[in-house]
Amino acid sequence: MLQTLAYATVALAPVEGYLTAGHGHLGKVAPALLIVAWLVNLVSERRTPRWTSLHALLALLAVVVATTAAVHSPGTFTAAYTLRWLPFLVLAAVLADVTGHEVPIRGLLLAVSAGAVLAGAGALCSLFLDGQARASGPQSDPNDLAYFLVAAIPPLFVARRETWKWRAAVVFAGAVLVAGALATFSRGGALGLAAATAWLSLRRVLPWRVLAGSVIAVAVLCAGAMLLAGPQLTRATQEKTFIASSNVDTRELRWEAAARMVSADPVLGVGPGGFRDAYAAASHNAEIDEQTPVAHNMYFEVAAELGLPGFALFIAMIAVAVTTTERTVRTAAPSARAEAVAIQASLLAVLVMSMFLSEQYYLPLWSLMALAVATGIRERSGEEAGRCVSCT
Repeated sequence: MLQTLAYATVALAPVEGYLTAGHGHLGKVAPALLIVAWLVNLVSERRTPRWTSLHALLALLAVVVATTAAVHSPGTFTAAYTLRWLPFLVLAAVLADVTGHEVPIRGLLLAVSAGAVLAGAGALCSLFLDGQARASGPQSDPNDLAYFLVAAIPPLFVARRETWKWRAAVVFAGAVLVAGALATFSRGGALGLAAATAWLSLRRVLPWRVLAGSVIAVAVLCAGAMLLAGPQLTRATQEKTFIASSNVDTRELRWEAAARMVSADPVLGVGPGGFRDAYAAASHNAEIDEQTPVAHNMYFEVAAELGLPGFALFIAMIAVAVTTTERTVRTAAPSARAEAVAIQASLLAVLVMSMFLSEQYYLPLWSLMALAVATGIRERSGEEAGRCVSCT
């Protein structure tokens, strides 16, 4: 049950937009059931969670979120954004615990990719069949869709490819994810994809000949798309170019406003969702037509809303994930090493894309940190088992 619900939680996250179109809370069913099943499992086995440094940081960050929310409780968005923060903190703790023992890391990584392939297919349909200028599929914002698709590409490299059917499935999935990400025309997505590709190549998980073949395949794919839908893609490119220059200016305004919020209240910040409330005043009404935007930078927004202590805890969690996977890469068996490198590449892509997006409210960041810590739990379990065998 835990395994099925964990797979469903990460696989359905990219297509949550389709689920909420059917019912507003349908996308929350799998995560909620996973948390309940985890609690039942703890009680039935009469055990406590396997605590790690990530769990301690998650608990401290929950205290910070609750404290800043209480201080800024009159805020228009405070309650709603607090309720967005806390489930992710709990879910990350649960995923780290169950993936460290019960749920295979490889299976969870492939579930991430499988769900994103469905989202990528929806993205291509929205572009070529529905006539959208930029693919969005199950997400309202094409940039958010690119975030899911790019983060799901590195996990494909942990799939076993002993048979031609597996190889064909992996190639097909990769093609859908890359094509879907390109169809969003997201510059942040392109940078994230480049960062993940470079990391996989440097760590020798992505062979150079495969990289060269992929580049050629993408070029052929783009040429074919231009032949089939040239006018539509040209229009989309022109619209994106027009919007891009405006986006640069507005994001600079928002980042400057976030910096002012941090300097005004560095300890408690402006509270969850407080950036939207305080933006007009902090920016001196710099955007007349947009009074309550997001910062379009995860780091600035977290620092502005949770203060420097909360931001320090947030960065510490990322650091724990990175250092844990690096230890696994250096000491684990080849299969575990491939999983750790795939997690690193996805996390790197997420961190790069989050420089231009407010992505702390989406699952990939939290699930990847949980998976990173799970590699360390499994590595330590293997070492302890080895010591017990040698003792006997």
